[in-house]
Amino acid sequence: MSSYCASRFATQRRLSREVQVGSVGVGGDNPIRIQSMTTTLTQDVDATVKQSIALAESGCEIVRVTAPNKKAAQALKDIRANFTAAGFGHIPLVADIHFLPNAAMEAIEHVEKVRVNPGNYADNKKFAVLEYTDAEYEAELQRLYDSFSPLVKRAKELGRALRIGTNHGSLSDRIMNRYGDTPLGMVESALEFLRIAQSHGYYDMILSMKASNPKVMIEAYRLLVRHMDKEGMNYPLHLGVTEAGDGEDGRIKSAIGIGSLLMDGLGDTIRVSLTEDPVYEIPVAQALAQKIMEQWRPSRSDLGRESPKPDSVDPFHFQRRQISKIQLGKFAKLGSEEPPTVITPVPHPISEYVTIAAEAKTSRPALGDSKLEGILVKADSIDDLEKLTELCEAINGAAEFVVVELNPKLPLDEVSLALPPQQHHLAALRDFGDDDYNDYKQFVHLCAQFKIRPIIGLSPTADDGILSEPTDDTIITLHSSIAPSAPNHRIGYYRQLADRLKHWKNKSPLWIRNPKPARSKTAVSSPFLDKLLHASILTGSLLCDGIGDMVSIESDDDLVRSTRLAYNVLQGAGSRITKTEFVACPSCGRTLFDLQTTTQRIRGKTGHLKGVKIAIMGCIVNGPGEMADADFGYVGGAPAKINLYVGKTCVKYNIPQAEADDRLIDLIKEHGKWVDPKPVTT
Repeated sequence: MSSYCASRFATQRRLSREVQVGSVGVGGDNPIRIQSMTTTLTQDVDATVKQSIALAESGCEIVRVTAPNKKAAQALKDIRANFTAAGFGHIPLVADIHFLPNAAMEAIEHVEKVRVNPGNYADNKKFAVLEYTDAEYEAELQRLYDSFSPLVKRAKELGRALRIGTNHGSLSDRIMNRYGDTPLGMVESALEFLRIAQSHGYYDMILSMKASNPKVMIEAYRLLVRHMDKEGMNYPLHLGVTEAGDGEDGRIKSAIGIGSLLMDGLGDTIRVSLTEDPVYEIPVAQALAQKIMEQWRPSRSDLGRESPKPDSVDPFHFQRRQISKIQLGKFAKLGSEEPPTVITPVPHPISEYVTIAAEAKTSRPALGDSKLEGILVKADSIDDLEKLTELCEAINGAAEFVVVELNPKLPLDEVSLALPPQQHHLAALRDFGDDDYNDYKQFVHLCAQFKIRPIIGLSPTADDGILSEPTDDTIITLHSSIAPSAPNHRIGYYRQLADRLKHWKNKSPLWIRNPKPARSKTAVSSPFLDKLLHASILTGSLLCDGIGDMVSIESDDDLVRSTRLAYNVLQGAGSRITKTEFVACPSCGRTLFDLQTTTQRIRGKTGHLKGVKIAIMGCIVNGPGEMADADFGYVGGAPAKINLYVGKTCVKYNIPQAEADDRLIDLIKEHGKWVDPKPVTT
């Protein structure tokens, strides 16, 4: 058994206690529940009810409403009454509480669940540099006990649920100074509140560990489960990547963080946080939930066989797999210190090399810094191979290198007769079965003879003889065809393959291939969203485990779309930065400006700044913390006033919003990170 999940190879759901949120059960045997949050001013009861109805009609099963103060919490009474009168009494409402216990005590009277942020609730968050003695630390815990206990007791009396929702961006001074800005600090922040609640015999709680960085978020949830297991706790988990942003990037980040955990069997309710109208969050969350629930396997005891041996990855600390250095093209290279390389499949046969080269060359302006590195072509016949010379000459620098995928049915002796004389930057890929060791040896020898880079596609149960060979110049990938009915999922097979390579001290780079996903007849997502989620979950999960040196998205026939999606997934996983990184929170009733239009406007002005990270926050609740690894921050400080940050430090206060964009650009220039955008060519 893994230290945080039943299996890292197949999706076996973690068994949690069931918590009733109004009429909706969370955890236990219930399906994954879909949540979202209103963005209206809470005191505007009519607007909040209207948006709650729109969410419910879109499929949202639990609706959250911010209650930043007691007056907003009092408005929840009418919101609940009007929402029920409109026919939605079965949809639970959740009050979102950050700082004020009196607001929480008011809210618990009106709604089915209250979310408490343990880093803010009756706690200090001034980022002061302090050292706590053990006695001072215990005194702080006693103060928390006194502040939180009344809410726990009232929730127990009324049969309400609580969510202890830790945010990476809002850890208290006490936690920061004892544990640092770490996943462990996030976990301990939640455990403090759990222990207080349990001391009162209260157990109707749900936990969350949100961060804008998927790696941090994934590690925090894994660590939370391990610590809960140690203390005999089995509370349900609410999953989400906070401040994920908007558009394709926001969906990718959310799918990486949420999807990775769901594939490991963790998670009972989810929210996809987008800087968009919250109604647009629902179809993404529904598609994620459906995709994972279709993967669920029965518990291990029902399978009648032993669990596979856990892999050797440390799931609580990111470390990239160590690999050999390999030069692929003039600039493209693989290595433990190099970002993963992108391979783009082309839909045309090799005989159409003129078309392939033309598309590769015309893709350059559309891709920008997401350049075309490797292209993947298929050789299904000897005639195809005989056109390789023309293809390589036609490409002429439009791509760094060419990978030719050999049909396994082609006899290798015939392949040897058809291969062209030495071509620079050419690699050959061939799949091998369990009993193909001799063919493998012949293939490697053939590649050496023609000075072609060998790429080996292996089945999950590949011969140890292949894995144990010294392969400093070989790249490994998973066999392209794995049946959907296979006992493990594709993520698990890559994990097992990486572990077997480690066992044999084989440092061959690993290529993550994203094949076209099998589309369910009951699919609720669009074809493109399905491809995006599939690529984000598979590739993102592995990258966040430190596995993966080449990436290809092979589900789209459009060269630009598939290349861009691969780069965006790499950026979402924090593995390769090719454009500006935006950390943008979803709007809510605390927001002091229009987040959607502001984010789009700032993106339009700064989206060309490769490697710069900009945080756009509607208020200060999580802003300074989530900006810990951002270069610059744009934060609502007061109505129509913006505060500008460098990292966690506020350097400009109360700037009129009309001036804030230009002042942000001035700040970027002052710190030497501004470049003028390239002129648009037509």
